[in-house]
Amino acid sequence: MAKVSAEQLGSEPIGKLLVKQAVPASIGILVMSLNILVDSIFVGNWIGAIAIAAINVVLPVSFFIGALGMAIGIGGSSIISRALGSNNHAKAVKTFGNQITLTFLITITMAALGLYFTDNLIPAFGGKGSIFDLAKIYYTIVLYGIPFLAFSMMGNTVIRAEGKPKFAMIAMIIPSVGNLILDYVFIYIFDWGMHGAAWATTGGYILCFAYIAYFFFSKKSELKFTAQSLRLDLPIIKEIGSLGFVTLARQATTSVVYLLMNNILFGFGGESLVAVYGIIGRMQMFALFPVFGVTQGFLPIAGFNYGAKKYQRVRKSINTAIKYASLLAAIVFILLMVFPQEIASLFLSDRADQSAADLAMNTFVLENIPTAMRLVFAAVPIIALQLIGSAYFQAIGKAVPAFLLTLTRQGFFFIPLILILPNYFDELGVWLSFPIADALATIVTGIYLWREVRRTLVPKS
Repeated sequence: MAKVSAEQLGSEPIGKLLVKQAVPASIGILVMSLNILVDSIFVGNWIGAIAIAAINVVLPVSFFIGALGMAIGIGGSSIISRALGSNNHAKAVKTFGNQITLTFLITITMAALGLYFTDNLIPAFGGKGSIFDLAKIYYTIVLYGIPFLAFSMMGNTVIRAEGKPKFAMIAMIIPSVGNLILDYVFIYIFDWGMHGAAWATTGGYILCFAYIAYFFFSKKSELKFTAQSLRLDLPIIKEIGSLGFVTLARQATTSVVYLLMNNILFGFGGESLVAVYGIIGRMQMFALFPVFGVTQGFLPIAGFNYGAKKYQRVRKSINTAIKYASLLAAIVFILLMVFPQEIASLFLSDRADQSAADLAMNTFVLENIPTAMRLVFAAVPIIALQLIGSAYFQAIGKAVPAFLLTLTRQGFFFIPLILILPNYFDELGVWLSFPIADALATIVTGIYLWREVRRTLVPKS
């Protein structure tokens, strides 16, 4: 796979460059998503559907703390891409050093707080009834590994900002493969149950951290941080924070969505309906991997060329990214509409020794998945515009519009919808909220992006 240098971001044809950036990102996201998907399949088949519901309760808390690292990574990487584009290597190194310090201080603190308030957080996120005990096991162990995940997510975005997507891809593959192998060993061979699933996940995080640390300490990276660069610099912190807050707000909103969804669905159908959402949630992470890959590949291209004032290339990158991502989203849409029940059956065990309660839950999930999944993914063909549009403002360092557009789907539209529609349509109102929010967010983002491109991306005379 071809290596992409920082200079090539400003010179190679956009279509070819986007493929070079997006394919490794997509493969990395695919493997990471497959990890989540197969992990859930293992857990569902070897432990039970109730275990999928338990993991679904834990994800928003652990993902939020991990997202702190991603927020610091993406916020700083936007600065690094533009600094490299304008040949300011010193600022790029200083930014990276500040990212390391911030990630360490914030994520260690948050993980400690998360462990201290375990018994309060799990029920708040829907871990009630028979879900609680399994969720507590998984949550406690996984939180030990969350700082490693945060460092990995931060480092991965910096690697991509350097124009080295192959290494970023490998960094995403390592924890996924490691987790799946450890799942087999800990759950199937050692019969550790939920403890095994949790330790497998934590082990994957640690393996990823080790590889990323190796990358930056070796000669492969252009960014060699020093003790001086680790000292916090207020202007850089503010810029990282203003841009990274977009990602953090998105994940915080996602955590609120999980909280509301798990509690609302538990009220309508108990643990079984939470398990339905658990499977759909895994598919949301997995199915759109090629679209997310294009978005990740687009970020350094747009950021570098904007920093270099090559506005025609920026416009070209926007159009090409939307075109590629939309095509891939349409393919995903067809598959999800045609095979929802077949997909759900992968997560459920057909063992003859299951209890009556497990069999009843499996039947409930299979009966309710088709309608729910088709509604949740109904607007997938148009979602590429929303993702690329909001990512563009983040790439060029415009934090306020990036923040607002990121929040349009879940914050401004989806959360109000799931609070209102279920009052009139019961659980159907929950599923209807997804495509309506997607459509509204895409319309708003499209209008804002069109106006911004016409106003700012004017070729130099």
